[in-house]
Amino acid sequence: MQVTQILRQALMEQPDRKGTVYNGRSRTWREIGERVPRMAAALRALGAREGDCVAALAMNSDCYLELFFSIPWCGAAFAPLNIRWSVPENQFALRDSGARILFVDDAFLAEAQTLKGDADLTLIYMGEKQTPEGMLSYEDLMRAHEPIADADRKADDLYIVLYTSGTTLQSKGVALSHRNVISVSVAFLATLPHRDNLTHLHVGGMFHLSGAGPAWYITMSAGTHVILPKFEPVPVMEAITEHKVTNCVLVPTMINMLLNQPTLKQYDLSSVRTCVYGGSPMPEAIMKAAMRDLPTWGFHQIYGMTETAGYATAFKWHEHLIAVERFPERMKSAGRPVVGMQVRIARPDGSEAPVRETGEIQIRGDNVMTRYFNNEKASAESLVNSWMRSGDAGYMDEDGFVYIADRLKDMIVTGGENVYSVDVERALYQHPSVREAAVVGIPSEKWGEAVHAIVVLKDGMSATADELMAHCRSLIGGYKCPRSVEFRSEALPTTPIGKIRKNVLRDAYWQGRTRKI
Repeated sequence: MQVTQILRQALMEQPDRKGTVYNGRSRTWREIGERVPRMAAALRALGAREGDCVAALAMNSDCYLELFFSIPWCGAAFAPLNIRWSVPENQFALRDSGARILFVDDAFLAEAQTLKGDADLTLIYMGEKQTPEGMLSYEDLMRAHEPIADADRKADDLYIVLYTSGTTLQSKGVALSHRNVISVSVAFLATLPHRDNLTHLHVGGMFHLSGAGPAWYITMSAGTHVILPKFEPVPVMEAITEHKVTNCVLVPTMINMLLNQPTLKQYDLSSVRTCVYGGSPMPEAIMKAAMRDLPTWGFHQIYGMTETAGYATAFKWHEHLIAVERFPERMKSAGRPVVGMQVRIARPDGSEAPVRETGEIQIRGDNVMTRYFNNEKASAESLVNSWMRSGDAGYMDEDGFVYIADRLKDMIVTGGENVYSVDVERALYQHPSVREAAVVGIPSEKWGEAVHAIVVLKDGMSATADELMAHCRSLIGGYKCPRSVEFRSEALPTTPIGKIRKNVLRDAYWQGRTRKI
């Protein structure tokens, strides 16, 4: 169970098939198989040793995909940085991971210099222009080094650390092993109705499992990766048409944006056979429109989290069709546990809840993270007797379908991204005019949920909604910032111990809805 074996198998099975397509160039698996050991040699020469972390801050690219294999080939572990985080947030991730090498592209040159500061951090440029002063060139390093043998990491060795927002003062690094990644890749392929001659369109950030997951399982199938730097409707439709894309991963917001493009019918999107979606529920109206306007697309909903390598349950396309015809209520489910993964609903005392009783969704399997990196306390709280506590409330029906009812953790899912309200509240409280602040998710047709701030100002102080939103943008990633601000003159409701009752504030916006996410 080595991630590098995925690459070796693709090279063995389909050496002359296109492995990557990006920015007008393509590389075969044979070419990629020659490049990866050379970059691994360069990393080793720069001091990367077994178990060390190597970081990247970049948009999607063919070079980024190579890092998923060249870093473990040299024996190190990957620590991709979130392109939507602020500098302080990524500074924490760099410190926590201990990374001393950072790959960067044109979009993050200034931020990379700030992150470097006076630190002992080697910057490797993998952009498309001239290498900036003080940085090393990705391509020059590759040409300058002879390939080395695979470090032959073991199944339970650390492979990747993915930093996710947390409910504590800092983010948490989810430590995934080679075993975790191989098992989730096998599960993905077992779920897909088509496994041969796959061409996947990458639009989700590769720092995130929406981009990283396909990097593994599409390579495992010796398929082709068509890579876009980010999601934009027109380039997506152009890429699908030109490259006959068969697979993609989109959040419901992206699907809705495609459906609302006036030029949708001008493109041939019929090559797509499988569209995996997740991150937030699919509104019924959007699903009906997608089934009508994208008739060849087979939609598969997945449920999981970073801690479960992005996967736990799947609602397959044939199950969508059966639900539409016979079990409409099932359209609200997140599917059933996938191969190699167990899901149960737990009561507060830890016992298993009976059918249709709401409790905490818990997951067990080889996909579950080994730990939170450098955080024993959080690891012990989340991993209990090999079960991963999801923090999501839900129930299971008689046929094993899982329904997500609400969140136990204080988290908002907006446009497929997780936002913990404590991160936003902490930023709001740093504004001199803010006395109290509570952040909740409210219904949004576009984003599923929108970040909404409820604020009480200090006596005699003033602030506008625009001012508070700009203040937050200076401290945290833009996607976390409030999209609306409500001002109140009275104190916010609290529990007997003084904790703000955000459930009361939040519920007012969700009245009349069966789901509270």
